[in-house]
Amino acid sequence: MVDDQALVRSGFRLILEGEDDFEVVGEAADGDEAIELARRLSPDVVLMDVRMPRMDGVEATRRLAGVTDARVLILTTFDLDEYLFDAVRAGASGFLLKDVPPDDLVTGVRAVARGDALIEPRMTRRLLHEFARHPGPGSGRPTLDKLTEQLTSRELEVLRELARGLSNAEIAERLYISETTVKTHVAHLLTKLGLRDRIQAVVLAYESGLVSAGG
Repeated sequence: MVDDQALVRSGFRLILEGEDDFEVVGEAADGDEAIELARRLSPDVVLMDVRMPRMDGVEATRRLAGVTDARVLILTTFDLDEYLFDAVRAGASGFLLKDVPPDDLVTGVRAVARGDALIEPRMTRRLLHEFARHPGPGSGRPTLDKLTEQLTSRELEVLRELARGLSNAEIAERLYISETTVKTHVAHLLTKLGLRDRIQAVVLAYESGLVSAGG
């Protein structure tokens, strides 16, 4: 858990340690401490605040990618587009506001730990809109041609719908296939593209030009 307020960390610890399958292995007060602890403790999930002294949560998330396989769940009181956008760009697997109910926090940690991406529902549409408007340079990312070579036509269809914010159930209905088949396609395309989760797939879809602002 990474937050510059000890009281906040204590509250999160109390919630999470009430679950039999959770263990809080460390606490940090800023990004620098977070990187050091993550390197030493190898956690599965890092709960990361955004605004902190010395190094903020977005930069810490970006640097953590080079030292640990831990998935980062961003927690913040600031419902601002730039934090959501920057955190996802930095490699975060989830983003929640600190005012979520305790049960939602627990559910969020479990989701991120098992490899799912998590964005607070009322932020999802804003995130997708922002990527559509500013897809980024795509440096080091597969081009659309390369993407087409790597994925089957069905996987490309699934990726397009995924990038538009549809759930597995919605994709299944749209493409007239089962939800289990959608899950299989998502798993395959993530593996083929070397992506960690669905959020990274959304980023790639926009940066490669597979999906654009026009849909």
